[in-house]
Amino acid sequence: MNIFYKSYYLFQLKFEVFNIINSFVSLSYYDDVLLLKNPKLLNIIGSRSSVSTSIININTSVQDSVSPAINSSSKFEKKYRASSYEQNSIKAKKSKGKLIKNKRKTSDEIEDVKLFVNTSNDLLSHDLLSGSTAKLPKVNAKNKKKHKLKVDGSNKNNILSDSFQSKQDMNFVQLDKSIILNQPLSIQDLSLQISVPEAEIITYLFVNKSISATINKVLDITIIRCIAENYGFNLIESPSTKKIYDDKPQSINSSSLSIKRSPVITILGHVDHGKTTLLDAILKTNLVSKEYGGITQAISGYEIMWSYELQKHKLIFLDTPGHESFSKMRFRGAKVTDIALLVIAIDDGLKPQTIEAINYIKDMSLCCIVVITKSDKLINNISKIKRDLANYNMLCEEWGGNVPVIEVSAINGKNIDLLLSKVCMLSNTENFVANPQELAVGTILESYVDKKQGSIANVLIQNGTLKIGDIIASENLYGKVKSITNMSNIKIKSSGPSSIVQVLGFTNVPQAGSIFCVFNKEKNAKEYCLKHSNVKQFDVTLKSLNTRITLDTSLERKQLKLIIKADTQGSLEAILDLLSNVSQSKVQINILSASIGNISNTDVELAVATSSFIVAFNVNILSHINSILKKYKINFKVFNVIYDLLGYVEGIMLDLIEPAYDKVLIGNAIVQTVFHMNKGYVAGCIVNEGKLNKKSYIHVYRNNSIVYEGFIISLKRMKNDVEEVIAINECGLMSDFESWQDLDIIKAYDLIPKEKTL
Repeated sequence: MNIFYKSYYLFQLKFEVFNIINSFVSLSYYDDVLLLKNPKLLNIIGSRSSVSTSIININTSVQDSVSPAINSSSKFEKKYRASSYEQNSIKAKKSKGKLIKNKRKTSDEIEDVKLFVNTSNDLLSHDLLSGSTAKLPKVNAKNKKKHKLKVDGSNKNNILSDSFQSKQDMNFVQLDKSIILNQPLSIQDLSLQISVPEAEIITYLFVNKSISATINKVLDITIIRCIAENYGFNLIESPSTKKIYDDKPQSINSSSLSIKRSPVITILGHVDHGKTTLLDAILKTNLVSKEYGGITQAISGYEIMWSYELQKHKLIFLDTPGHESFSKMRFRGAKVTDIALLVIAIDDGLKPQTIEAINYIKDMSLCCIVVITKSDKLINNISKIKRDLANYNMLCEEWGGNVPVIEVSAINGKNIDLLLSKVCMLSNTENFVANPQELAVGTILESYVDKKQGSIANVLIQNGTLKIGDIIASENLYGKVKSITNMSNIKIKSSGPSSIVQVLGFTNVPQAGSIFCVFNKEKNAKEYCLKHSNVKQFDVTLKSLNTRITLDTSLERKQLKLIIKADTQGSLEAILDLLSNVSQSKVQINILSASIGNISNTDVELAVATSSFIVAFNVNILSHINSILKKYKINFKVFNVIYDLLGYVEGIMLDLIEPAYDKVLIGNAIVQTVFHMNKGYVAGCIVNEGKLNKKSYIHVYRNNSIVYEGFIISLKRMKNDVEEVIAINECGLMSDFESWQDLDIIKAYDLIPKEKTL
């Protein structure tokens, strides 16, 4: 507990120092302007003032109280500077009762007081570098370096004179007090978003909410909203948008050894907009019938040969899921694509995942074709879709932009050939090239465990040629390529650029979405892996799920212990992301294990030891494992549709929540006499209003105070058991209460169960 008091003490000390400094220099939130307290000095500066939008860095002495920055040579100003420090020191001693001792310094020993105006965030910081350091709470340290402008020599005069103007030209800075929230955050991340020190947030939680926390603890959305509102911020909940900062293979430069390669075409769009049906029409297959729940739940690769201008073109297609939980798969598809097909259903228009895809296309500057599906429907919604696209800076060719828009129908094959020809034309225009003579490099699209072979990776080769026997590395894993299988499930000895193959050779399951490289020597592969030795899969998501803090500290939250199994790493990522967005204010999700592959003996032993639920996705349960699960009565369930799995987990969480009720008053009664019987005490009463039911919940009042709350156990009228007694009739009732007294007032309620919510 001492650490929190120390943090609170240090925080208070910072403000003590700041208040003392503020007696010398006053900071105001004017439009990029610093105001000095002394009116004489302000008049001197104001006579040569003009507004400056630059960041100001004033090197000065505390003793000289900013005035040396003016470089005035007059005797009056020198005399004024000498007396100003003494006057302000007296003021500081009176207001704080403390004496700040400062020795007289020569011109070579001038201290620095640096004043910054952060124009990017409209925040101010004040640093005293000659000893104690005081900072305003809302300072972003990164922006301090980024926007700092050094001023020295003769430039000081110019910048100072440009920094001030008459008061009528001064406008207050309008601070942006809104933050966008799309997921739970750690205290450290929240501190960066709202520019409030971690220590201050920890102190606020400890003092006001009685919550002990460290900077790495993850906060639930409810508590983040409370903290943001306390500091005057407006919290805006928004769908998450993926930042484009992941590693990419090095750009391929054209050379004499370069050849033209096939384009990679990724199909992006919202769920149920006809992406897989469009792919079926292109490939002349029936992939839709093989999908559980009618939705795509994995990233898949296909290829087709198409004739365009009397030449054969090989086109590589990637199909991505449209369900919101598979955002990482869509991001991987967008990251490796050459041409994006943005699929929009004519009867639905732009939806959340459509907008997500648009953001990827713009941020990565991708070639794009907008494909309007389901055009066989008698709906004329094209103009609205084009207007909505224009709102996102995607202007179609008909309106003078550069985005082709093609209406297709997968059912009757309308414009499928036009779409493929457009893809070929874009491919010729962009001239995608690769060098097959180099060592292979590319991206791991998916990875999983084969019970017979081991770790398998589905990879896209983006440059070079991959061969059997190559030393392949990805992040902190490496191995020797033992087997290469193409998309037709045929084993091959090598594969060139723009090809999707299955690779056997990694010692463990590599991270989906990571870059792989081929090396000539095992030593080079080991050095590459050492650079990524700190990579830990799923740590961030699991930490967010298992250590989240909420405001409901008065009640001890129940825990749901889960063991999760999935067929592929991409599926496991989607499940964890989906669960991380479930509210845990009443029930805490505690994931003990999250891995890929079939349920093993280790999983069963862990479930028995911890009384956990096993939740599996797209995996098979071996017969002997199934027998063990039933023998130990372990709760387990296997799902083929991801939102069925989510519904099951939420259902378990709701079952753990104690029911809550609304009380509806149905009648009143007054106790007339009390009888003692073998079974207990009976209250003889008269119902004077409404009715009493046999299952009623009652409050017993005595002197306007409640002396008992509970259910009626027995209700009789004329020695007969009855279900209810209405006004105005006498009855006898029994309950757990035995201290009945005459004239006790009974209020009877019906309990209406409330709908359980997380």
